[in-house]
Amino acid sequence: MKQIPNLFTLLNLVFGCIAIIYIFKHDGLMLTNEPGAFSMGLIVAGVYIFLAAVVDFLDGFVARLFKATSDMGAQLDSLADAVTFGVAPGMVMYRLLQLALTKAAWPADNIWYLLPALLIPCCAVWRLAKFNLDKEQTYYFKGVPTPAAGLTIASLPFIVNTTNSQAEAWLSNPYILYAIIGMVSFLMVSNIPLISLKFKNFSVKSNTDKFILLSIAILAIIFLKWLAVPVIFIAYVLLSLIFRPNKA
Repeated sequence: MKQIPNLFTLLNLVFGCIAIIYIFKHDGLMLTNEPGAFSMGLIVAGVYIFLAAVVDFLDGFVARLFKATSDMGAQLDSLADAVTFGVAPGMVMYRLLQLALTKAAWPADNIWYLLPALLIPCCAVWRLAKFNLDKEQTYYFKGVPTPAAGLTIASLPFIVNTTNSQAEAWLSNPYILYAIIGMVSFLMVSNIPLISLKFKNFSVKSNTDKFILLSIAILAIIFLKWLAVPVIFIAYVLLSLIFRPNKA
């Protein structure tokens, strides 16, 4: 029973590895200018990253259910998250940059134009290491959690595939993609106090920020579809800045 949560964690890692395989599976489709031609591998990869997020939530739930939390489990969780929510989203951004550079008639095979995508896994690993060493991050976080950042990046191919042409034009602009990389990477390694979704109690007064975030999330999902993911991410950061959570 004690190893069941660790099996969930390893499943998280397996999903992350499968996502990376699919990101690079459709090489011939990636560099065409046909709308959505790049998307098959990235969409499947995104599905696996989102499935991994579900498993990542369940491993903690199962660990508490079986009273099987351990230092080993915590280390496994961070290592799996580094791949699934760091490396895999970094490769998603790498592919999106290739497409954007091709459409902008920039040299899409020039590694120097693509290297910024690697900031995402580097900052994700830094964030996870910092979290493991900092025991204060229970009812608030310092910097955006790696899964939240990874899911935001993983949602971008879905946005291109299912929303309007304006969203596709934005995400086909290399400068906007570089800006997203910079913003998400900075927020992961920053010391900005951010809301944790753990509840000390269920009173509205003590959890106003969480209830507002939940309301925004529900409305965004209903009306914005995949655009809801970056909207929720931005709302999460802004609400954290407004309410300034702390360990008290």
